Amino acid sequence: MTVDSAGDLAPPAPASKEELLVRVARGDRSAFGELYDQIAPRVLGLVKRLLVDHAQSEEVTQEIFLEIWQSATRYESTRGGASTWILTMAHRRAVDRIRSSQAGRDRDTKIGIRDLAVAYDHVAETVEVRIEHERVEKAMNRLTQLQRQAVSLAYYGGFSHSEVADMLQIPLGTVKTRLRDGLIRLRDELGVAS
Repeated sequence: MTVDSAGDLAPPAPASKEELLVRVARGDRSAFGELYDQIAPRVLGLVKRLLVDHAQSEEVTQEIFLEIWQSATRYESTRGGASTWILTMAHRRAVDRIRSSQAGRDRDTKIGIRDLAVAYDHVAETVEVRIEHERVEKAMNRLTQLQRQAVSLAYYGGFSHSEVADMLQIPLGTVKTRLRDGLIRLRDELGVAS
């Protein structure tokens, strides 16, 4: 305590934030309380300006003071003032929360888009399939009887070239020639580019 000009005892001057941080680093709880009282409104104000949401701002501020308590030993007065160290920590923590929230929203959006049922027009799909089927049927009718028979067995029946040769009792090379010629003709009839 100091004596003022009137001879009365004056309360001691409050400790600086730098002194309080040194004491907090040694585990002094009362110093932590004093530091909290001195800087908490500024920390909350900074965090709230970044996060906007009051509840999240309070939560982040609490995390910041927990971090101050746990990491006060890392504070170096030669590198800057205590307020700067604490407010930099607060800014970083608030920005981390913003990024985390954004990442969560992005993840939810991606999942939502993935799970979104795309409108499916069954009538249009059926019509397209029917029209395509008719085009293929017309093109198949333009093949020779031998080509149509080989293509039908191989592609509609699912038989191998050897099985088609056995079924038609013709050489394998002949089956391959009929299939090749038939497919070329189908491609030309359907207007498919090779």
